[in-house]
Amino acid sequence: MAGSEPVTAPDQHRPGHRKAGRIGAVLSALALLAMLCGNHEGKVEDIWLVGLAVLLLAIVIGDAVLRRSGLRS
Repeated sequence: MAGSEPVTAPDQHRPGHRKAGRIGAVLSALALLAMLCGNHEGKVEDIWLVGLAVLLLAIVIGDAVLRRSGLRS
């Protein structure tokens, strides 16, 4: 059984699709920003929604910059 399977290193097994993760993060950030048009009265919710959306977008942009410069595979 083991003779027919290719030998691979653990770092070659990457979970999920990168592009789907980036698209999901951007769509989630847009959904968070769309929630600003709600019926809440306080500004604490607005701060959290905008903060989380900015964090998601910063992670996606940071990942793209690291990949472009070759620091991340």
